Amino acid sequence: MNTPEEITVLLHKFQSGDASAQSRLVNAVQQELRVIAARHMRREKQNHTLQTTALVNEAYLKLVQIKNANWKDRAHFFAVAAQVMRRILVDHARRRIAGKRGGGHEMLPLEEGLVFSPQRSQELVRLDEALQKLETEDERAARIIELRFFGGLSIEESAEALQCSPRTVKREWTFARAWLREELGLPPETSTA
Repeated sequence: MNTPEEITVLLHKFQSGDASAQSRLVNAVQQELRVIAARHMRREKQNHTLQTTALVNEAYLKLVQIKNANWKDRAHFFAVAAQVMRRILVDHARRRIAGKRGGGHEMLPLEEGLVFSPQRSQELVRLDEALQKLETEDERAARIIELRFFGGLSIEESAEALQCSPRTVKREWTFARAWLREELGLPPETSTA
């Protein structure tokens, strides 16, 4: 496993045109991208047509094609990877919905922070629409949901990516989860602490 510093060095070498850095970068980030993708795919139905490897490959291809990305570090790379994976999953869900008729909205269960169990494509689309709405009200809160949920970043990594304190991320994470529960018509979380 490569350290965050090693990944940052590889990102900078890749950006500066070092062709050998690309293959080393693929090896360095592939496992972490697979973990993130596998987490998302476990939440999907068993017969989901998008496989983990396909999600990783598509995300990586989109990431390396980003012109002038100016990767700051590993956290920045995985923050953008979270956005890319979100877009891929939502686009895939929208295509599936477009191919079917009807479809009312169903409740979207949220457990343990913001872990959702999308058993239908509509649920992922509803979450995406709610995140877009949150983004208009509080862009940082929406980014924190994206980083933590879609990117699998920790509080500290999210703080680094957003250049704010971990305390700010925790506060915004709590707010954003509550906001999404309200927006999606779910009961408030019960706190045991």
